[in-house]
Amino acid sequence: MSNELKHLAIIMDGNRRWARKHNLPIAAGHQQGTKTLEQICRDVRDLGIKYLTLYAFSTENWQREPEEVGSLMKILRQYLQNDLQEIQKENVRIIFIGERQMLDKDIIDSMRRIEKQTETNSDMTLCLAISYGSRQEILNAVRQIAKLARAEEIKIEDIDEKLFSKMLYTKDIPDPDLIVRTSGEQRLSNYLLWQLAYSEIYFSDVLWPDFNREELEKIVENYHLRERRYGKS
Repeated sequence: MSNELKHLAIIMDGNRRWARKHNLPIAAGHQQGTKTLEQICRDVRDLGIKYLTLYAFSTENWQREPEEVGSLMKILRQYLQNDLQEIQKENVRIIFIGERQMLDKDIIDSMRRIEKQTETNSDMTLCLAISYGSRQEILNAVRQIAKLARAEEIKIEDIDEKLFSKMLYTKDIPDPDLIVRTSGEQRLSNYLLWQLAYSEIYFSDVLWPDFNREELEKIVENYHLRERRYGKS
């Protein structure tokens, strides 16, 4: 089996703990985490990995304190308006997955603009999961298939893994080869549950704001030492 690393997915965890560790406001942890995101995008591209999917904001994150959510939305706006401009210049295609309707209109408009501007970029695809939850994504896919069946556009026997995958937000990108979670936590937190069926998993103890190229290269090296069997042996 091929052990090429084409798609890396990361759960960026540890911003709040990093802030507390340094006696800083939580917002400072998220700001530092954004700086790490920018650098890791470049490092991943330099390593020849074609797809990078980052868990930036989950549907569950809406339940956090309003002050923190407001701070995160402010950082997101700044990121969409400023920081992503630099990444775009490096021939990176940018797409967004998640429940966009839960976001403010100006954020949704910025997402659409960035996707349009970068749709022909080809060095790497950066997929940002914002207001994303895998269970909701799966339910949405089920509803789409049910509508097609009710309209008699498909038959029950047409429903298979390939059709189902086409109904997901990630329909245009391959499933992740490797999923990494930072900060030492060992759970998937409702992230890409369908897509991660045969992905390799790596749990890093490093808090996301401290995550760097050295840690990334160590993880990539570990991945290439593994033998992927996809349940066949």
